[in-house]
Amino acid sequence: MEPQHRTGSREEWLAASKALLAEEKAHMRAGDELARKRRALPWVRVDKTYTFDTPQGRKTLADLFDGRSQLIVYHFMFGADWEEGCVGCSFLSDHMTGIVTHLEHHDVSYVTVSHAPLAKIDGFKKRMGWTFPWVSSAGSDFNFDYHVSFTPEQLESKKAFYNFTEQDVGIDEQHGHSVFYKDEQGDVYHTYSVYGRGDERFINTYAHLDVTPKGRNEDRSLTDWVRHHDRYEEKPQGGCAACGS
Repeated sequence: MEPQHRTGSREEWLAASKALLAEEKAHMRAGDELARKRRALPWVRVDKTYTFDTPQGRKTLADLFDGRSQLIVYHFMFGADWEEGCVGCSFLSDHMTGIVTHLEHHDVSYVTVSHAPLAKIDGFKKRMGWTFPWVSSAGSDFNFDYHVSFTPEQLESKKAFYNFTEQDVGIDEQHGHSVFYKDEQGDVYHTYSVYGRGDERFINTYAHLDVTPKGRNEDRSLTDWVRHHDRYEEKPQGGCAACGS
């Protein structure tokens, strides 16, 4: 049965839309102010040398800038013993098609980083048809230092630091974004990180769903309906532990 919703005249709709527009503009301006405060955060110099396995060989964090001064890292949930990448992270990554080129022409490099070995990453990346840079942090402290991979001891104690608080993360990998800056001397600085639902700003599908009558139409999480894009014909398999449902 279709949900019932109140109806009205065109005049009533116009009046309500004008009132909503005023709130939407205020929300947008508040977002602009948050972005300003985000850029004003103190930068932390990265003194540790992190290295990554890439299709072009071993690279440092500084190398991942690829000649640009800014770097966005997506922490994609793909553990060392996982057979495939997280559904939610894959959903977000589907949105990077076409975006990376524009970022690169605005002095921003983008790279996805996972804890899985490079061979697994390359196989899954090929399956998904993605072209953005994706490297492995295997053998590096990077994922642990940026609080998206967790040790067995942290999981057992239910005391892992994630999303700026100590909590029971429930799984060995989590997701997020971290941003870095490299100055003319080659020094690298950590400028920003975001985790949890903060990642939703990078999922354009939600921006479209949020203007539709039924909205996101999720009971628990995005895995109520989202699948790897090559598996939409399959029936739902229940909640996704990796995505917190």
